[in-house]
Amino acid sequence: MKQDSVRTTVDIPAPLYRKLREQAAARGHSIRELVLAGVRSVLLQGQRPRPKRVRFPLMVSEGPKVELTNEQIYERVEFP
Repeated sequence: MKQDSVRTTVDIPAPLYRKLREQAAARGHSIRELVLAGVRSVLLQGQRPRPKRVRFPLMVSEGPKVELTNEQIYERVEFP
């Protein structure tokens, strides 16, 4: 069964069309497939869920807490 589709006409500037044709050939796809992939990408872009904010600390330690100042860290660790 053929999938429902709508035929439309789009005017594409000649230099852009040449690049589109080259990309389609390089990927082994038709121009139609490449255009549909671009349309899907644009339509789905706004529907992507936003990344979740990271909350710190990422790992909660059950061990003893160590209180160190920056100066104490610099005394013990050699930095380049």
